[in-house]
Amino acid sequence: MHFSELNIIAPILKAIEEEGYTNPTQIQEEAIPHILKGNDVLGCAQTGTGKTAAFSIPILQLLHNQTPEKGKRKIKSLIVTPTRELAIQIGESLKNYGRYTNLRSHVIFGGVNQNKQTGFLQQGVDILVATPGRLLDLMMQGFISIRDVELFVLDEADRMLDMGFIHDVHKIIRALPEERQNLFFSATMAPEILKLAGTILQDPIRVEVTPVSSTAEMISQSLYFIDRVNKNALLVDILKEQKATSVLVFTKTKHGADKVVKHLEKNGIKADAIHGNKSQNNRQRALSNFKDKSIRVLVATDIAARGIDVEGMELVINYEIPNIAETYVHRIGRTGRAGNSGAAISFCDYEEKAYLKDIEKLIQLSIPKIENHPYPMAVFEIPKKEPRPPRSPRNEQGRKPKPTAEQKQHAAKSKGKKTWYGKGDRY
Repeated sequence: MHFSELNIIAPILKAIEEEGYTNPTQIQEEAIPHILKGNDVLGCAQTGTGKTAAFSIPILQLLHNQTPEKGKRKIKSLIVTPTRELAIQIGESLKNYGRYTNLRSHVIFGGVNQNKQTGFLQQGVDILVATPGRLLDLMMQGFISIRDVELFVLDEADRMLDMGFIHDVHKIIRALPEERQNLFFSATMAPEILKLAGTILQDPIRVEVTPVSSTAEMISQSLYFIDRVNKNALLVDILKEQKATSVLVFTKTKHGADKVVKHLEKNGIKADAIHGNKSQNNRQRALSNFKDKSIRVLVATDIAARGIDVEGMELVINYEIPNIAETYVHRIGRTGRAGNSGAAISFCDYEEKAYLKDIEKLIQLSIPKIENHPYPMAVFEIPKKEPRPPRSPRNEQGRKPKPTAEQKQHAAKSKGKKTWYGKGDRY
C-alpha cells in the first residue's frame, strides 16, 4: 500500500515523500483511517513500528482541514508522553510532516528554564507535546489552558505508569473537555494499562501489531555467560572487534552508565551517557553527537532510552539483563528498524540467569550462547550439607524414653559439682 491510498491530503503527502517514506507500516495502515474518521483508538505497538507517524499524520490533517479561528491560536491537540527525548522526537515529526500546513506545534518538558517555552506558548500553538510534570506546572501558573483540546494522545502509557505518572495523568484528564477524540498507545497491554485506557477512551477501535512477545526477525541475537567483574573487559573486546559505528549500551542504573563510559574512554573508545541525572543540555548534546557519529557508543538507562530513534543503529548491547522481560524486547528493538538488519548482544552473570529464563519464555526463543570466549563464567558448586546427627532414641509414641534408675542415680550424684574447663586452677 502507498500513503496516497490512505486519503492523506497533498501538503502532508508531499512532506512524507520528502522524508523518504512511500509505504506505511502496519500500524500506520490500520490506525490512520480510523483516526481520520474521528474514532478513539487503542493502539498496542512496540518501538520501531512507526507509531509516532500513525497519530501525527492524521492529527495534522484533521486540524489543517479546519477553518482557522480569529485571534490567538488555541491548543487543539495535546500529546502527553513520559520522557523528554520522546517529546522532542514527536515534536520533530510534527514539524517534518506538517511543514506545508499552516499549523504550529511546540514541545515542553522539565529540566530546563521555562521562559523560552512560555514565550512561545503566549504566541499561540495548535499542537502541544508535553511531559506530565512540566505540563501541570505551566497549567497551574496559568500559561496553558487545555479546555479547547479536540484530540488527546497518551503515548507510551506503560512507561508512564512505570515512572509513577499515573496521578499526573488523571489530573490532566480531569482538565480536558469531555467532548474530544482520544488516542491511547502502549507497547504492552497489562491489566492496569487496560484499566487506565477504560477511563479515557469511548468505544475505541483496537489496533494491535507486532506483539511484545515477538522480536524483529532481522535482529541477530547472541548471549555471553560471564562474571560481573569481567563485563567491562568483554565490552571493550567486542567494541574493538565489531565494525559497528552506532552502538547503544544498556545499563540498569545511572551510576552504572557513568562507570561504563569512563572505562570505555580509558580504553580509547568515544562514548557518552544519557540518563535522568544528566541535564537536558547534556542529554541533547550526547544524543546529537551520537546521531552525527561524533561518538560511537551511547550508554543509556531504560527510561532515558525511550525516544532514542537513530537511523541505522547497528548494535545494541545489554551490559546488564533487565529484570522485566518486555524491557529486553524494547531494548533490542532500537536496532533492526524500518526493515534494516541489526544485532543484539547480551551479557548474563550468575545472578541474572532467572531474568534470562523469563525473557526466553516471553520471546519463545532460546538466545544463541557464545561458548568459546576469554571470560567464561566461573562454576559455582553448592557445598553438600553435613548429615544431621542421629536423634536420641524414641519410644513408640515418638517421645524420649524415661531415664533408668541407674541414670537417675548418676544425675543425682553429678548435681551441684563444679566443672573444670582446663584453664587456671582446677577449683
